Amino acid sequence: MARTQPLNNYKLEQFRSSPLFNSLPHEDKAALKILAAEERLSVQQLRQIIEAARDLQMWGETSLAELTAKLPPDEKKSKQRAAKLTNLLINSWEKARREGPDYSTPPKNRPGTNQQIVESPAPRTILGDCPVASPKTRCCNLQTLDAAINCGFGCSYCTIQSFYDEGRIYLHSNLKEHLTQLELDPDKIYHIGTGQSSDSLMWGNRGNLLLYLFDFARQHPNVILELKTKSANISYLINNRPPANVLVTWTLNSRQVIDNEEHGTASLNERIEAARHCADSGILAGFHFHPIIRHKGWQEGYSEVFKQLVENFTPEEVALTSFGTLTYIKPVIRAIRERGEHTQVLRLPLKETAGKFSYPFEEKEELFRFAYQSLKPWHGKVFFYLCMEDPELWEPVFGRSYKNNDSFEEAMKQAYMQKIRAINR
Repeated sequence: MARTQPLNNYKLEQFRSSPLFNSLPHEDKAALKILAAEERLSVQQLRQIIEAARDLQMWGETSLAELTAKLPPDEKKSKQRAAKLTNLLINSWEKARREGPDYSTPPKNRPGTNQQIVESPAPRTILGDCPVASPKTRCCNLQTLDAAINCGFGCSYCTIQSFYDEGRIYLHSNLKEHLTQLELDPDKIYHIGTGQSSDSLMWGNRGNLLLYLFDFARQHPNVILELKTKSANISYLINNRPPANVLVTWTLNSRQVIDNEEHGTASLNERIEAARHCADSGILAGFHFHPIIRHKGWQEGYSEVFKQLVENFTPEEVALTSFGTLTYIKPVIRAIRERGEHTQVLRLPLKETAGKFSYPFEEKEELFRFAYQSLKPWHGKVFFYLCMEDPELWEPVFGRSYKNNDSFEEAMKQAYMQKIRAINR
C-alpha cells in the first residue's frame, strides 16, 4: 500500500488542472482522491472514472460520493473498497446510458442568449463545403455560405460552440461585396445553406443580411438557397417575400428535447406557427429532425410533432424532411462535459464508428423508421433523406438508396427544383 498511494497520487495529479476534474463537486473529488490512493488504477481507468462521475452529475444521477456513502460500514476501509466503488460507478453509468435521457421532471429555466455581436469583414472565402462531410456517410454535397459566424442559441448538443469564439457572433460588414464576387456556373444547379455555422434567421435582417441574400438568390435562379433555423423570427420574410428559390427550413424536435436541451430557441409551437405563416406567404418550407434523441417516452414525444406537421401542411408546401441523430467527435464530447451544464445529451450507448460516436446501427434504424412511417401521407411527395448517416441505413428506412453522394445530390436538387417551379407558376 505504501508504494501504491504515491504512485496513484502522482497519476491523479495529471488531472488536477483538467477542467473536467475541476468541474466535479468537492465531495466527488475527495472520494476520487481516496479511491486513487487505495487501488492501483491506471491513468486510463482514472480518466474513465472521472468521465463517468461527470456524466452522472450532469444527468442528475447518483454521484461518486453518494455511492461511497452507500457502502456497508465494514467495507469502507477494506482493500476491496476501491474495486467495488469503481464497479458501482461504472455500472450506474452504463445503466443510465442504456436507459437514455429522462425528461419527466420539469426543465430548468432556459437561458436566453448573451453573446456579443461583432460586425467585421468576412474572411476571404465564405462559400465552402459542408464542414461535417465524411466519406463514411451518405452526403448531399451541400455547399455552405457563412453569412454569419457562430450561433446565439445554447443547444447543449451543439458542435458550433466547440469551434468558434465563445460569446462572439460575427456578422460580415462586406457581405454584399463577397456575394457579388462569387463566380457561379449558370448551367449548374447549386444547393447552398447558410445554417451550418450560425442560425439563418436569428438575426433577421440585421446589417441587411437577408436583403443581400435574397438579392443573391434573385440574381442566381440556379441556386437553391436554404435558410435553416430554430427561431420564429420571420417578420422580414413575411414583409419582403424572398424569391421562390429560397427554402426556409426548421429544425424540429420533441417538446421534451426542445424544452430541456435547446436553450434560448423558439418553442415547438412557435416554430411550427412560423413555418405555417411562411407557407401561407408562398414560401417553401422544410423540416429537419436532427438530432432525434431516444429519450423516455420518445415515441409519444415525436408522434406529437409528426401529427402536427401532417395536419398543418400539405406535401406541396414542403420541399424536404431529413432525419439524423446525435453524432460526436471527441473534442465535442469533451466540450459538453466541461461546459458544466445540466444536460443529458451524452446519455446514450455511444458506439465508435469511423472516429465518430453515436447510437448503434440497430437503434438508429428504429428511430428513423419510426419517424419516416409517422409521416406516411408525405411519402412520394416530399423529399426525405438521412443527414450524414451510414449508407446502409437507407434501404431499411426508406426502401431506396443511392449508389454514391453525387446521385443523392442530383436527386435532391431535382426534387427541390420541381417544387420551386411549382411555386413560380
